[in-house]
Amino acid sequence: MPSTIITKNSSTASAVPSSGSLTQGELAVNVTDKKLYTKDSGGTVVELTGLKSSDIGVSVQAYDADLTTLGAGGSSARSFLGLAIGTDVQAYNANTAFTNTNQSFSVAQRGTITALTDGATITPNFNNANNFSVTLGGNRTLANPTNLTAGQSGVIVITQDGTGSRTLAYGSNFKFPGGTAPTLTTTASAVDVLAYYVESASRITARLVADVK
Repeated sequence: MPSTIITKNSSTASAVPSSGSLTQGELAVNVTDKKLYTKDSGGTVVELTGLKSSDIGVSVQAYDADLTTLGAGGSSARSFLGLAIGTDVQAYNANTAFTNTNQSFSVAQRGTITALTDGATITPNFNNANNFSVTLGGNRTLANPTNLTAGQSGVIVITQDGTGSRTLAYGSNFKFPGGTAPTLTTTASAVDVLAYYVESASRITARLVADVK
């Protein structure tokens, strides 16, 4: 017949064995509290019992499918992580547009017009906008734009200053119908519009809409 091992035990609720009542490694059971104790090498009585229901929400996180009580004191996961909606994370919006799917807009979409700095050489940065404007204060060169990406399109509105007679040369990336660069309207304060489409990192198809009034 197998031997029966009986450890020291107590049925008194909340009773904990004293250090003097146990030797190192000896076990004691509180059968009412369902707790197991032993004495460690330092002479301290320690509880060996695993997690109990009263530990939930104190020692371990209670189950929460929405992670709304992640932090101490029941703070939300967002607050616990120090995230502010609208600053650190995007607030949910069913109308948010994505870059990798077809979009149908129910209102107008507008591109900001960025003013170019007038100078002997004018170099647009196509990362800044699609649409640009510049007023010429002398004979200028519109250099090859930086940050060309195929598929970008827009316009560059070119205005003569109050003196007029300003000319514009073009960088080699600009390609025009028939291979001939257009001539600006040179009347004082005249407005021409250069429409463009970026074909590649080294080619921009363009056409001048002259003397827009």
